[in-house]
Amino acid sequence: MNALLGVIFHFIGGFASGSFYIPYKKVKGWSWESYWLIGGVFSWLIVPPLAAWLTIPDFWEIIQTAGSGTLGYAYLFGLLWGIGGLTYGLGVRYLGVSLGSSIILGLCMVFGALIPALYYQLNPTDGKDTIGLLFGTGWGRVVMLGLLVCIIGIIVSGKAGMRKEKELTAAPLAGDGNTAVKEADHLSGKDEYKFGLGIMVAIVSGVLSACFNFGIEAGKPMADAANALWKAAHPGQGEFLYQNNVSYVVILWGGLTTNLIWCLILNARNKTFGDYTNRKTPVLSNIIFCALAGTTWFLQFFFYGMGESKLGNGPSSWILHMAFIILIANVWGLILKEWKGVSKKTFTTVVLGIIIILISVLLVGYGNSLR
Repeated sequence: MNALLGVIFHFIGGFASGSFYIPYKKVKGWSWESYWLIGGVFSWLIVPPLAAWLTIPDFWEIIQTAGSGTLGYAYLFGLLWGIGGLTYGLGVRYLGVSLGSSIILGLCMVFGALIPALYYQLNPTDGKDTIGLLFGTGWGRVVMLGLLVCIIGIIVSGKAGMRKEKELTAAPLAGDGNTAVKEADHLSGKDEYKFGLGIMVAIVSGVLSACFNFGIEAGKPMADAANALWKAAHPGQGEFLYQNNVSYVVILWGGLTTNLIWCLILNARNKTFGDYTNRKTPVLSNIIFCALAGTTWFLQFFFYGMGESKLGNGPSSWILHMAFIILIANVWGLILKEWKGVSKKTFTTVVLGIIIILISVLLVGYGNSLR
């Protein structure tokens, strides 16, 4: 039952993350840096402490009494993750929701799942999965098989993306002055698709985005404190579902720092500070869509924490989280018609990639049921 609940919570979190970028596509008249920053204020500054306040009594006292090493490393990994998150937005912009998310999160999955396991192999810690455990047990080998299958699915999706680039390059944009047609091009991402630049950004993003999982590990003493307080008040009721919400506050301060600095630099360079008050654009509507995107983004980790409380913060939780995000992002890519106009073979390839990733999710979930 714990494994099933963990999978369900990770699915909800994956759905939130795979969907968060959609509201940004409804922002009109603002530059990328402007809407990314406003959405980020909700993602990293407003919503995390609100979620902690609603779920963890005295969460601020837990942060204040945490050791400097815990706070410092959680913030540092959040800072590095912030670069990954920043370039994630650019990767999705240039590659589209489905392909961009697949490549970035695939790399993030591998690094985020295996590096902590390797670290704990060298520095054994009670309750932490090691590389030896993953390859030396039946359930661990099934989880690793799921990781391998997901990587294959990502490669297949990448192949579909390269075919898409060739076909879109050969076909001109549909826009001919018709506003509705231009809007369709924008929603599908066809008007900004740049595979070469996008793939370089995606690699950087994928590697650094894994730092969020390292931040969760670094902030674990705060989560453990929240868990201990809850269990003392609710004896015999298992692990605290929301224990990680206190760690997210500190980790996301780091993410806010990176993104705030870069977006303000772009605002100054591109002279786009006027976006926030430009009455020629639907300012209130834009803010609402940014708030919706930012809040939806945070919900991925809100539910990740719930899934992690059922499965543990080992490779399984991270792999499931990433796989579900990739799966949902690819489905959104189909819904938004990012693959409209490509050949039947290209379309079949991306659908095959989605199916393979779904199989990987089932494998990881099954592996955890054997544990």
